[in-house]
Amino acid sequence: MVIGIPNGLLFRIYGDFARAFITELGVSAVFSPETDRTILDAGVRSCESEACLPVKLFCGHVAWLHDRCDAILVPRLMRLTKRQSICPMFCGLPELARGAARGTRLIDAPVYAPECGGLNAWAKQAASAVGAKGRWNAALKTAMTAHENRKAGFCDSGYEHTVALIGHAYNIYDRFVNMDLIRKLHALGIGVITHESVADADIASRVAALSKPPFWYFAQRYYGAALHLLKSGRVDGIIYVSAFGCGVDAVVEALIRDASGGAAMMTLKLDEHTGAAGFDTRLEAFADMLGRRKANGDHHSPPGEYAYGYAGAV
Repeated sequence: MVIGIPNGLLFRIYGDFARAFITELGVSAVFSPETDRTILDAGVRSCESEACLPVKLFCGHVAWLHDRCDAILVPRLMRLTKRQSICPMFCGLPELARGAARGTRLIDAPVYAPECGGLNAWAKQAASAVGAKGRWNAALKTAMTAHENRKAGFCDSGYEHTVALIGHAYNIYDRFVNMDLIRKLHALGIGVITHESVADADIASRVAALSKPPFWYFAQRYYGAALHLLKSGRVDGIIYVSAFGCGVDAVVEALIRDASGGAAMMTLKLDEHTGAAGFDTRLEAFADMLGRRKANGDHHSPPGEYAYGYAGAV
């Protein structure tokens, strides 16, 4: 038996976990490749038109896998922690992906808060779906170890400028959809630090200072990481990478902007129509702004200069 793992959405974080879990069950795992135009087009064709770009891309990866495996791993993500929610799209992901699967079976067991035993329940159901129910516990332990040992995130040093690069892993690390953003920043002399390089305690302390913290899991992590990196002086500015139309990201962006004290901040909005020319121009303008501020010894907005830039679809 071969199980397909789509290389999108939260598998950008939990891909090592998924591969180790499936392999330990005694079956083969196949990942879809890095995103390309063919995968994007397949996702646009097979997914709901109202879905955001990351969901369309996920459907494109499912479409790539549909005739290369016996079943595809598409968990129904309900809640990652007991008191924090997740985007509703993840709750309905199997329904959104079913058309792209074209009849290939989906392993769509739900995932609830791990601290409430939800991960154990998912592992039992997923293992049962491939005929290996008796091996779920060993497979889960192996997967957890693989996840803990993974190499994640960026913590650059030695660049002329450094920014906090904030956003979902499926936006930051998909080089096709973000047009190789990190490489382009490096070429402009800008290093990046991502939220994985910030300690959980530092994130929690920044979130705790909010009068009403957002109840979404990733929203709290991105807000806390951005504020900690900025206020601790580790970065010269913030770049927030978001999918066009993402309501949760819009809230996080506003919270960061309000708390940043006028620091240099740019939001890059991605959708299937985003063009490289305008994207590159905005990156270059942001790099120039960082240079002027550093020359003036000021990381905040001088009169007449916008602290908040928008780079959307062009």
